[in-house]
Amino acid sequence: MKQKIILVLDCGATNVRTIAVGEKGEILASASVSNNTRPDPENKNYRIWDVNEIWNKFKTTSAKVLEKIKPENIAGITVTTFGVDGAPFTKSGKMLYPVISWQCPRTDPVMKNIGKYIPLEHLFGINGLQPFIFNTINRLIWLKENRPAIIDQMDWFIFIPSIFLYFLTGEMVTDSSMAGTSMLTDLRKRSFSQEILNSIGISDNIFPQMVEPGEVIGKITHQASIETGIPAGIPVVATGHDTQFAIFGSGAAENMPVLSSGTWEILMVRTSNIDTSDKALKCGVSTEFDPLPGLYNMGVQWIASGALEWLKKMFFAKELDSENIYEIMIDEARKIKVGSNGIRIDTSFYHTPGGTDSGFISNLTMETSRGDIYRAALESLSCRTRERLDQLQKIGKFKADSLVCVGGGSKNKLWNQIRADVLGIPVKLIEQKETTVLGAALFVMSGVNLFSSPDEAGNAINYTGDVYEPSLDAMSYIEIYEQYLELKYPKQSMFDGIAE
Repeated sequence: MKQKIILVLDCGATNVRTIAVGEKGEILASASVSNNTRPDPENKNYRIWDVNEIWNKFKTTSAKVLEKIKPENIAGITVTTFGVDGAPFTKSGKMLYPVISWQCPRTDPVMKNIGKYIPLEHLFGINGLQPFIFNTINRLIWLKENRPAIIDQMDWFIFIPSIFLYFLTGEMVTDSSMAGTSMLTDLRKRSFSQEILNSIGISDNIFPQMVEPGEVIGKITHQASIETGIPAGIPVVATGHDTQFAIFGSGAAENMPVLSSGTWEILMVRTSNIDTSDKALKCGVSTEFDPLPGLYNMGVQWIASGALEWLKKMFFAKELDSENIYEIMIDEARKIKVGSNGIRIDTSFYHTPGGTDSGFISNLTMETSRGDIYRAALESLSCRTRERLDQLQKIGKFKADSLVCVGGGSKNKLWNQIRADVLGIPVKLIEQKETTVLGAALFVMSGVNLFSSPDEAGNAINYTGDVYEPSLDAMSYIEIYEQYLELKYPKQSMFDGIAE
């Protein structure tokens, strides 16, 4: 029997990719080109996505992948992207305003003043999302306040993966995974909140029909086939927000936390328990829809490898051009004993628009080495992971017996061992590296009836990989973690205000 192929069009902030996935999750072919925002023609300080440019990149990458596979074996196709972004459309398919990028600062004052529309605590109580300036609610308010004519002409607001689904099929839909990133939904009802939309003066009919991941929304049109080379008539299946499909693609079961380690670290858990109280708001916990109804994705995030990259430029400048620079950094840190000779670091070096975080390095002496500093950063970031996991377990009412780690940060063996020692539980890696693409592909496999469900499709995937068990050093990290908490919470507990 010929192996069926799933095509995943994946638009990330840095790359646009087309990837062909086999029935057992193996990558059969891939092609990638860089992605980038554009200055808004109306204001060079604002950032937008050029959807036609991205579409052309999808056409380029798809053509390259199709050269490496048999197109007649393609069973289904889907699109996954980052969350929150979208654009106003007419029902005839005319885009009325560019897609405002999540990287754009224009909505900073909107989020700061959201209380004039609806109290933040009440807003969070309905939808469970932290007040990030890039949330979709802020785009609609900005358009209403600054481009009211656009709002008047708008028939639909379409999220960015659904824009490309429209280009492929001619069908306009809203996938639930993207809706869940908007700050416009009722978390418990898995639908848009009429109360929130009414509070900001936006019609509750501006979104096309909501579909669930795995639903076939249409087929590749003749025009889309001409443009992409993908055969006409192939089913197109809804997926959507990359983070949700990354956690599903990691093979995580309910209450099994997953750490996606990259520039940012995102710690998430699939859970049936949710909390949208003021306590969760203050702890920075966000909750989004899981791809499967009945579950939720509860998570927190913080800067991680972004801070390590800063340290690399500051302290390893002479080796920046070396192909082995990361091995050099890790080898020097490995020679340092637990505790980094007293060096302490807060890695909050990254300023988000409107943010107040600032990091520090303390206890420097004339004998301090760059290896001390780099190891201290790994220890501090591992302590941050435990801090956030402890909070997540408290609010989500679960107990983790292991942690799955994916992403670029999982390649650092020293960091993995420090994580296991600080957390006191095994840190598991998986062979699957493209978890977002894999997660999306599993839903397509279900949608086109290769498997009866996404879970059954996931059972065919090999998730074996290295496991880092807590070592004898774990006892030493108990004191280091206590010192970390004392530095971060000098006059309070990180659990202050969280009910037992």
